[in-house]
Amino acid sequence: HVQLVESGGGTVQTGGSLQLSCESSERMNSMGWFRQAPGKEREGVATIETNGRTRYEDFVKGRFAISADSAKNIVYLQMNRLQPEDTAIYYCAAASLASSYSLLKGLVNYWGQGTQVTVS
Repeated sequence: HVQLVESGGGTVQTGGSLQLSCESSERMNSMGWFRQAPGKEREGVATIETNGRTRYEDFVKGRFAISADSAKNIVYLQMNRLQPEDTAIYYCAAASLASSYSLLKGLVNYWGQGTQVTVS
């Protein structure tokens, strides 16, 4: 049973930064982040493959950066210039075989429990 354990959420002022981390109990081909704001559907944010390829949704390009420590099965999301509209529960996601593109489009095998990010 694959487990994804997230950390790093919290509250930050507009323009501030946060880093999220997610550790997988098993090696995955792709890992990444989704988010869900109150009253909205869950949406993809950014993903990364073991080969280093990354994908971002347009609304975070230039502000967020995804990276990974493949040896430790950990993925990071560095979030800069945070805005109130970034407030959401952020979920770690993983795919055993799917590419970073497919994962970002919703081909998720495993979810983390979610971590709250609040920008005020």
